[in-house]
Amino acid sequence: MFENISDILTFNECKQLLKVGKNTMLDLLHSGQIEAFKIGNRWKIPKDNILEYLYYK
Repeated sequence: MFENISDILTFNECKQLLKVGKNTMLDLLHSGQIEAFKIGNRWKIPKDNILEYLYYK
């Protein structure tokens, strides 16, 4: 299911994948429920962290 998804997702890609809104996505990132990092002012979310979040959700 996730084979066609790149290893690093953008904020919007992750938001669409999880089917959540902007504020919910920001809450997930800021609370540490999904580990991510920033390059400049752009969020980058590793695919493995999304899978881990979905597994333990």
